[in-house]
Amino acid sequence: MHRVAEHGNCPTLYEVVETGDIVVQGDQLTNPEELAHLRDVGEHETFVVIPRELLTRCAPKE
Repeated sequence: MHRVAEHGNCPTLYEVVETGDIVVQGDQLTNPEELAHLRDVGEHETFVVIPRELLTRCAPKE
């Protein structure tokens, strides 16, 4: 696994070299009002908050 992009120490994006999958490290979403809007969440799943600027910086450029 190698680091793809970072915004300070956290959040960070990592790529699993073997599969090309992206792993996200970020602050856990804990606000009950925001969590109440989320649906179809598996017991093994969680949510992390990623600033939009981190994702747009890593998006493919045309």
